[in-house]
Amino acid sequence: MATAIVPAHNESSVIRRCLDSLISQEGLDTIIVACNGCSDDTVDIVRREYPTVVCLDIAKPSKVNALNEAEKHITSWPVFYIDADIAISEGAVKQICEGMKEQNLLLAAPEPQIDTSQSPWLVRRFYDAWLRLPYIREGVIATCTFVISEEGRKRFGEFPDVIADDGYVRSHFYDHELGNVPGATVYVAAPRTVQSLIKIKTRARLGNIELKARKLGYDKPAPDYGSILPSLLFSRHWLSAVVYIGFVTVFRLRARKQFQNLDNYEWEVDHSSR
Repeated sequence: MATAIVPAHNESSVIRRCLDSLISQEGLDTIIVACNGCSDDTVDIVRREYPTVVCLDIAKPSKVNALNEAEKHITSWPVFYIDADIAISEGAVKQICEGMKEQNLLLAAPEPQIDTSQSPWLVRRFYDAWLRLPYIREGVIATCTFVISEEGRKRFGEFPDVIADDGYVRSHFYDHELGNVPGATVYVAAPRTVQSLIKIKTRARLGNIELKARKLGYDKPAPDYGSILPSLLFSRHWLSAVVYIGFVTVFRLRARKQFQNLDNYEWEVDHSSR
C-alpha cells in the first residue's frame, strides 16, 4: 500500500482532475490534500466531493510547509508527492511500487507526457528538444511528482524552505538509486504562453541556483549539455534545439538576476494551463 500527498494552493480549477486520477488507484491506501493558504474553494471541493480524502486546511501559503504537515498523516509507504495540476495514468501507483522493488529504487517517478496541443509554436519547439534530453526521461525530472520509499525518506529531515523541493529531494540520491518507471505516466499541461514558460523555467533554474548556493544535498555533477545538444543541432530537430538554447539563455539570465534579490522573490506561477 502507498500514500499520496497533494499540496494545493488555490487549485480549484485543476484539483478534480488530479484526484480523479488518484481515487481509484490500486494500492493507494491514503490520499492527503494539503491545502495551504487557499482563498478559493479548493478546500470545499475536496471535502464535499472526495469524502475519503484527508483534507488539511493550512493557513500558511507554503508548499514545503504543506508537505511537512501532510507527512504527519502518512499511513503507508512509498509516498507519492504529487502536484495538484497533474494527473497520473490508470494503474500507475501499482506499477511504480512494483518497479521500485524490481529496480531497487529509493526515488522514482512516472514518465512525463507533456501536452503541448494548446501551446504556441515556440513553446512546442522548446519541449520537442527538452524531452529528447536523456536526463529528462531517466532522472525523475519534469514529472511534477516524485515517489520516495521509506528507506529513502530517511535521507533528509523536514523539507526546508526552498524553491525547488523536487530538486532538493533529488539531490539526496545517486543516479543508480532513482529513475522513471516505464509504463506509468504523468500527464502535464504545458504553458499556453511564452511568458508562462519563461516564468516556470526561470523558477526551476533559480531553485537549482539556491540549492547549490546553500550546499543542500549531495555534490553531483550537472548534466553534460556539451555532449547532448550537438547531437540535436545536427539532426532534423535542429530548429527545436536552437529555440531550446535561446530559451535556456533567457532562463539563466533571469534566474541569476532574481537570485541577487532572493529575499524578495515572488513565486512565479503558470496560470495559462489552468
